[in-house]
Amino acid sequence: MTAASRERRRTGRRALDLRFVGTVLLLWSALRAVSGLILWRLAHHHQDPSVYDDAGVGLYFQFATLWDGQWYERIATEGYPVELPVGADGLVQQNPWAFYPVFPLLARGLMGLTGWPFAVAGPVVATVLGYAAALVVAGLLRERVGTVGALAGVALLGAYPSSPTFQVAYTESLALLVLAGALWLLVRERWWAAGVVALLTGLARPVALPLGLVALVVVVARWRERGTRPVAAGEYAGMAAALLGCGLAGLVWPAVAWWGTGRADAYTATMSAWRGGEAVLPFLPSIERAQWLWGDLVGLLVLAAGIGLLVLAVVGPWAAGLGLALRTWCLGYALYLFAALDPWTSLYRYLMLLFPLFVVLAGAGWAPGQGPQRPRWLLPARTAALVVLLVAAQVWWGWYLFRFEPPSDYPP
Repeated sequence: MTAASRERRRTGRRALDLRFVGTVLLLWSALRAVSGLILWRLAHHHQDPSVYDDAGVGLYFQFATLWDGQWYERIATEGYPVELPVGADGLVQQNPWAFYPVFPLLARGLMGLTGWPFAVAGPVVATVLGYAAALVVAGLLRERVGTVGALAGVALLGAYPSSPTFQVAYTESLALLVLAGALWLLVRERWWAAGVVALLTGLARPVALPLGLVALVVVVARWRERGTRPVAAGEYAGMAAALLGCGLAGLVWPAVAWWGTGRADAYTATMSAWRGGEAVLPFLPSIERAQWLWGDLVGLLVLAAGIGLLVLAVVGPWAAGLGLALRTWCLGYALYLFAALDPWTSLYRYLMLLFPLFVVLAGAGWAPGQGPQRPRWLLPARTAALVVLLVAAQVWWGWYLFRFEPPSDYPP
């Protein structure tokens, strides 16, 4: 083991010392309690009771298994279909192949161990994974921006409007965990492990393309340092493995769907079912949505302004402390969402994976020794004020987007 490798391991241990871990867990617990109270209130007092089954697990757990949770429950209890459902028009209908398998398989394992129904096992798995994700995010951020900045980032992430999905039967916790793990391993140049975790993302969430961009940028940056930090043959192999893991991650689930159904287009045809059978063309859905909301010209201006603000937030000196990998992730993932997503209500959830930007929002993204001199109390105070605003937005998100209102919210 080289001296640089030993130093990175010591840095990793320092990033998650016992006192810091305890602080993160307490902070995350407080935020999850707030979200839990909001969900409980919605489940008991504001949700149409006709959507609940007589499952004997309480309204909270049934509420926590609505929307995508119902698809994951079907996968956990029935598996994936061997034939894609096709409507009278010959088009593939919505079906479980749109949903990745790691989360429902973990829930199924817990169901087998405990005898719990999915309505309990799914939220429990998501909550536990959320705690693990919070620790990994905190450790990654602490290495980049220090303890206070890392805690600020975790606080804003845990208070984000759609953060209740960290404790319901959704994959947000899992996606955050594997993504933050892969990014941390790339930052620390643990190439082989990064390749394995990147490959795992291919069975958890479709983020392989922007993650592959991060791996490529980090590998190139490491190669350019070869004059001062020689690259051994084993490290070259590890860097290749990291790139290969990211590349295969984008192919593994479509390949599994092909193998499971016998249709080469099983995954893409299934995804198009959420757009009424229309093919998803790059960038067009985002442009059309912006124009639908604000008009043809104003919509384009709003979209351009949003992209400009994002780029400014990431490339400015106030984000220098994040480092190359995290800045590349923010730009690459945002570009990926712009190109591939039909942005609507799910956009709030997808934006949580831009977690490094919470550090910038809190004002903690400056490189060490740079940035304006400010009172030490200002960062915690600003973070607390933002947490209050984001929690208020949680109420809005739960009321308008997570409540299930039949018949309009039933799929077509």
